[in-house]
Amino acid sequence: MAVDYEELLKHYELQETIGAGGFAKVKLACHILTREKVAVKIMDKESLGEDLPRVQTEIEAMKNLSHQHICRLYHVIETLNKIFIIMEYCPGGELFDYIIAKDRLSEEEARIFFRQIVSAVAYVHSEGYAHRDLKPENLLIDEDRNLKLIDFGLCAKPKGGLNYQLTTCCGSPAYAAPELIQGKAYIGSEADIWSMGVLLYALLCGFLPFDDDNMMTLYRKIMRGKFSIPKWLSPTSILILNQMLQVDPKKRITVKHLLNHPWLVQDYSCPVDWHTRYPIDHLDEDCITELSVFFKCSKKSMSSLVSEWKYDRLTAAYLLLLHKKSHGKPVRLLACAEKQLVSTPLAELKSKGNINFEDLEDDHPCMCGSLDFIDKCIFPESSPFTDISQVVKRVLKDSSEDNLQPSVKQKLASRKSGNKENIKRIKVNMNTNDDFVQPEAKTPVVQKSHEKKSMVTPRKNEDVLYKAVVNCYKETSINQDSNQDVPQEHTAAAFSPERRTRSLDMELHQGNGESSQKKKGGKMFGSLERGLDKMITMLTPSKRKRPFKDGPRRIKAQYNVTTTTMMNADEVLNEIIQILPIKHVDFVQKGYTLKCRTRSDFGKVTMQFELEICQLSKPEVIGIRRQRLKGDAWVYKRLVEDILSSSNI
Repeated sequence: MAVDYEELLKHYELQETIGAGGFAKVKLACHILTREKVAVKIMDKESLGEDLPRVQTEIEAMKNLSHQHICRLYHVIETLNKIFIIMEYCPGGELFDYIIAKDRLSEEEARIFFRQIVSAVAYVHSEGYAHRDLKPENLLIDEDRNLKLIDFGLCAKPKGGLNYQLTTCCGSPAYAAPELIQGKAYIGSEADIWSMGVLLYALLCGFLPFDDDNMMTLYRKIMRGKFSIPKWLSPTSILILNQMLQVDPKKRITVKHLLNHPWLVQDYSCPVDWHTRYPIDHLDEDCITELSVFFKCSKKSMSSLVSEWKYDRLTAAYLLLLHKKSHGKPVRLLACAEKQLVSTPLAELKSKGNINFEDLEDDHPCMCGSLDFIDKCIFPESSPFTDISQVVKRVLKDSSEDNLQPSVKQKLASRKSGNKENIKRIKVNMNTNDDFVQPEAKTPVVQKSHEKKSMVTPRKNEDVLYKAVVNCYKETSINQDSNQDVPQEHTAAAFSPERRTRSLDMELHQGNGESSQKKKGGKMFGSLERGLDKMITMLTPSKRKRPFKDGPRRIKAQYNVTTTTMMNADEVLNEIIQILPIKHVDFVQKGYTLKCRTRSDFGKVTMQFELEICQLSKPEVIGIRRQRLKGDAWVYKRLVEDILSSSNI
């Protein structure tokens, strides 16, 4: 299984799980080159079985669709056993969770969201696709509070055009159009309009127009097309709902007429704009320039590669740079990637004859802020700091006079005739090549004073590392020249990782007798050890200081957090723990987080969700954060509401 993740981990750092489905798991990840967050959908081919064509359909559709309200595809990685789909990360979560958190949306807010939904669906239809699974769970909220349409696994692109009739009954029952339930042939775009009507009703009312635990009863309600009209709905809201929820598909309003509908135009005085802002035939010059600089090739060659839209690591780097630029961030790739990241695109260019390799500098190893990268680039034969003696021996061997560049040898030779104090101050420059100078960014680069720069930077950190250890080595060599009889056991003690935080100088003086040899030996190894301390401190990520007493996580108020009247987090936690078994919910406690799940009568997991007790900053109250990971959204809504209402919080 580790082999399946090898290619993924070259480009992304995996973090926590943010969603799970019937055959997929979604994890948050960080793109190494841009440090942008992405969502990684992980699927096991064996588990997919008959659903494998659905995944292929989803990938193909996302490659062809590029719109501001459609979740962007960045990268597709397929291995022997796994499929990884790397997509745009939307931190706001599902629109469904937003609805239930607010109970229902105001007409003004519902209009903002629904205009974006209409825009996305109109674009999808214009490209010849029908989505066929429109629902709040398939709409995500991004960092700018805009909606992004996802899950194109059930979409269809009829060869005869969008008006070609389909026969496959698919989608979620509560959102399915009457013609699908009846088993008739249907038009995909007309079925999408019905689903959009159900979706708009859920936005405005906070519940579904057609709902029942019994599936046959639910189907009868849908085919009848009768739904309740709450008193808070405005006349124009009722009008648009009636026009979309027409049982006869031929009487249903079309997307074209929706764009100019009075309810959608209200407060905007303009129709919905459905055209894409991300045309794939236009490439951003700043992003292409940065890529060409990073991969050391011409802009023309890089444009040619990116224009192929292979959705490989090059496509991902371009699209994530574009995302950074759209949010006012510097269009920069981190100069810290594995050699393969740089060399492979160059090899692709070479095979196409688009680049002259004679004009390029030789590739050199790069380093990244991750200890894993440092281990591969500097200490490939040892794991990071598992045996400090082996690390030091390797560095000392590499930095011996025989391995130093000629200019450094000359410096050493010229200064050996001088006194020992001069030798101690020798500076070793390990640069073998001039750094590749990047052109000035066309986008403004804003340096924030509060941002901390990474301690581990390419080549510069390599110099610091070698200087620290080589200088210690030189001091050791000087002392050894005048003290050849230093006991070997002292050398072993100097490299012991367990004792590196103690003063070896003091420890050696505590033995029997204080001979001048031991004093000099203590000074020698103490100096080397202090150098190692600096090196390890520099390369070790700083750990967050833990509070003296564990308590709930402090967060800002969010739409998926329910506030309580109780002021003690432990009491809230205990109250919920007592309720969960009564509601037939299994759970695992991890601090103030409860990982919950329900099972069917046959033992199959039907629902997974999290409940976390949090401390809200403003106002100063205890809250309960909830997150659905798996299962039917509306069943989850009713269950969580039942749990919270049954507890005395």
